[in-house]
Amino acid sequence: MHYWLMKSEPDVFSYDDLVAKGQAEWDGVRNHAAQGHMRAMRKGDLALFYHSNIGLAAVGIMTIVEEAAPDSTDSSGKWIAVCVAPKERLANPVTLKAMKTQDALSDMAIIRQPRLSVSPLTPAQFDHILAMSKD
Repeated sequence: MHYWLMKSEPDVFSYDDLVAKGQAEWDGVRNHAAQGHMRAMRKGDLALFYHSNIGLAAVGIMTIVEEAAPDSTDSSGKWIAVCVAPKERLANPVTLKAMKTQDALSDMAIIRQPRLSVSPLTPAQFDHILAMSKD
């Protein structure tokens, strides 16, 4: 299993929106590095749902339920999307500010490359953020 962090602006598509839908295409990603990460995703992988711009915090866990397929919002056929489903809301949001204080998270892509919308996490980073959400 692999772990990911996927960012969405909550005023565009929030974790609550995903819960209400039950499952959704993670579309609109137009960054080559982020697309490469989405191509590497496998059914059953877990991802942290991160609210970007407003909130700046990991708020939930989602499961990758369908692997890379053409992005329905892209008429060129160049971009892909994955399908995700909510798994669990974090007990407490974990802010980017809090993540930056943790030595165990200093190598996370969201800290090194803050504009990247989809990035990998190590199992240890994923577990560390989950533990932070329970504090």
